Amino acid sequence: MKQLTRFLKPYTKLLIIGPSFKLFEAILELFLPYFMSKVIDVGVAGRDKRYILMMGGVMLGTAIIGIICALICQYSASLVSQGVGTDIRNAMFKHIGTLSNTELDQFGTASLINRITNDINQVQLAVAMLIRLVIRAPFLCIGGLVMAFVLDVKLSVIMVIVLPVFVLILFLTMMKTVPLYRAVQNKLDQIALVLRENLNGVRVIRAFARTDYESKRFGKRNREYSDNAILVGKVSALLNPLTSLVMNLAIGAIIWFGGIRVNAGNMATGEVIAFIGYVTQILAALIVISNLVVIFTKAYASAGRVIEVFETKASIVSTKDGMDSEKAEEAFSDIIVEFKDVSMSYKAHINKEKELLDASDNSPDIGPITFRVKRGETIGIIGGTGSGKTSVINLIPRFYDVSSGSVLVDGVDVRDYPLQTLRNKIGIVPQKSVLFSGTISENIRWGKIDATEEEVRNAAKIAQADEFIKEIPDGYETRILRGGVNVSGGQRQRITIARALVRRPDILILDDSFNALDFATDAALRKAIKRNTGEMTTFIVSQRASTIKNADQILVMNEGEIAGIGKHEELLMNCEVYKEICQSQEMQKSEG
Repeated sequence: MKQLTRFLKPYTKLLIIGPSFKLFEAILELFLPYFMSKVIDVGVAGRDKRYILMMGGVMLGTAIIGIICALICQYSASLVSQGVGTDIRNAMFKHIGTLSNTELDQFGTASLINRITNDINQVQLAVAMLIRLVIRAPFLCIGGLVMAFVLDVKLSVIMVIVLPVFVLILFLTMMKTVPLYRAVQNKLDQIALVLRENLNGVRVIRAFARTDYESKRFGKRNREYSDNAILVGKVSALLNPLTSLVMNLAIGAIIWFGGIRVNAGNMATGEVIAFIGYVTQILAALIVISNLVVIFTKAYASAGRVIEVFETKASIVSTKDGMDSEKAEEAFSDIIVEFKDVSMSYKAHINKEKELLDASDNSPDIGPITFRVKRGETIGIIGGTGSGKTSVINLIPRFYDVSSGSVLVDGVDVRDYPLQTLRNKIGIVPQKSVLFSGTISENIRWGKIDATEEEVRNAAKIAQADEFIKEIPDGYETRILRGGVNVSGGQRQRITIARALVRRPDILILDDSFNALDFATDAALRKAIKRNTGEMTTFIVSQRASTIKNADQILVMNEGEIAGIGKHEELLMNCEVYKEICQSQEMQKSEG
């Protein structure tokens, strides 16, 4: 829990002030039954109105001071809980940003969203209850028990018998509910996953008339969550009735035996009423404790999930023993990218994280791969679905690490670069075009925050986006809605290409980024990139042979290996895989 308790340190003063005032309120509350006993035994028994009014004033003043103390504590608890929740979210968001693709794939987007929202909310609530009630409730129990012993030792034996029974009930309940709450949170992750898939794929679902099927799938996950939540609720719901039953039996016994002692002259009537008052305070405090058990059980399960994220270390980090930033920026070579006997396995990454690495389960997904790329060249990468095209280019910016061999950029192993320096050399357009809420201009400036208006427009012109942007009424200040739903697929691709071009990277990676473009725009875009990017080295991953046929080199991928490498004409003669791809696309073209 040290991962989370460190977030409490900035609020040390409030953590002292809040519970202190709550403790003082509890002390004042303990005096009220005693004052009431004096009112009955002295004021009422002696018919002393002056004494009754005086003690009534004292009790009123005590109550008012207690309310003020409670408000101060509540204010402190709000500041601390909201502050801690905000700090944990910020730290968790920052930590998630450091994780590599491997760790993000393991958790999943839906689970991470739940952890940073729902789970931290549970922890935040627990912090508030910690300040407000954790000291007050036990103190009232112990203080009430002490005051009861002061009034009458023999009658207090009843409380001594009852309290262990109550503690046993709490312990058994907690042992049962902790694993159940963790299961509930996992089911909530599954609901979030289904919901996310449905919202992102709503057009596909409607196009294939699968709404009913998805409703059933969501309903199934919802029922599983509901069943688990109900089971936890049933167990938790037993707490209040059981504690009330035990304590009310104790009150009944106290009234019975207290009446006997009053008749025997061993106790005064006011003392019995005060004793019942203390028992009632203990009862209320114990019920609060039972509710706290529920809250802290949920928080404990949620805290475990939050800590799991914090304890997950990125498998890809800037090595401290690598080259410094200045040397990395100065690195220059005619061979800008080189793969030396590179192999990579996704299973190895996952198993390494879980410390379950098994040589028999470590077959590479790609490799061994060896090739060299000169500065300023255009490299085409083509192959069937699942052939390893994207896996190859993901190794250049070090989204994943190689299992064996090495990837060099400017003659330096990518593992020796500071990550930011390496990635500043590279502009990437991923398979899925991702735009952010904001203007078109702001989206292009993601590639270079301080880009001038001229740089933004030049990048858009090269990306063949300037023409359609100018036709929109607000031009570059047109706001992009969430996910870019108000622009077409081709327009999204061209904006993301402009975003990569505006930073003028040494290496431009276009991962199947032309698939939504018509052939004319595709050709114009490739010519513009070649004409305007100088010594920029361009990797073009594509399913279309026509897109990469004029590249300086073409890598043909097949089942994770290079089936051929060379120019278009050479591959048509020497590479059966490439020849089949070209023939199938020519056939499709003629049929179309």
